[in-house]
Amino acid sequence: MNNLARRNRDVNPWRDFLNLDDFFGGAMSGRNAQLPAVNISENDKSYHVEVVAPGFKKEDFKVKVDDDILTISAETKTENTEEGQNKEYSRHEYSSSSFTRSFQLPDNVKDDSISATYQDGILKLEMPKSEQQQKATKEIAVS
Repeated sequence: MNNLARRNRDVNPWRDFLNLDDFFGGAMSGRNAQLPAVNISENDKSYHVEVVAPGFKKEDFKVKVDDDILTISAETKTENTEEGQNKEYSRHEYSSSSFTRSFQLPDNVKDDSISATYQDGILKLEMPKSEQQQKATKEIAVS
């Protein structure tokens, strides 16, 4: 992990990726939204990112790599209508939830081989390591 460093920050043990929301003081999100927790780990062969995001479906996620920036976003909207018993009214409830997280990838990530799965409220990304830098711009399908 010695090859990874946060820019413009003190060195800390979780310097794996640059969180652009933190880097710009939260200005990227435009509101005080609650961001999902993220766990980042690595082994000899790959980096692993786990995003705790319950309440979404895999179709709600967009995972994209562009110029060594990994962007994870999700958005869901619901509308419920309920008819009351013996009453002539309806109740409409709207809810929406969204987030966007961006991370600077290390040079040794195979950008074109990143995979993502969503199960039990956790989005898991596996990013294989490479000896040579392999850049790509692509959207990653969540399975």
